[in-house]
Amino acid sequence: MLSDIERKVLRIIANFSAGRRRLPTIDELCVKTGRSRGGVMEVLDVLAREEYIEWDRMRPDDITLLEAWERKDTFRWQAE
Repeated sequence: MLSDIERKVLRIIANFSAGRRRLPTIDELCVKTGRSRGGVMEVLDVLAREEYIEWDRMRPDDITLLEAWERKDTFRWQAE
């Protein structure tokens, strides 16, 4: 399950992709989220680890969107 900021960044990336036909730069993500560059890069690390995006710190503005929506939890609690 993604945190609020991770979900927000994922939605920004997806909306940029759909509306502007490109992906946002790190600087644009900083402006949209109000986070520092380091904070945005930490969020991108998590999204890459969770396989929502492909991203490498060595090329920070090169983001590839793999999945635009947060996955639903597949585990269901059963009432006893």
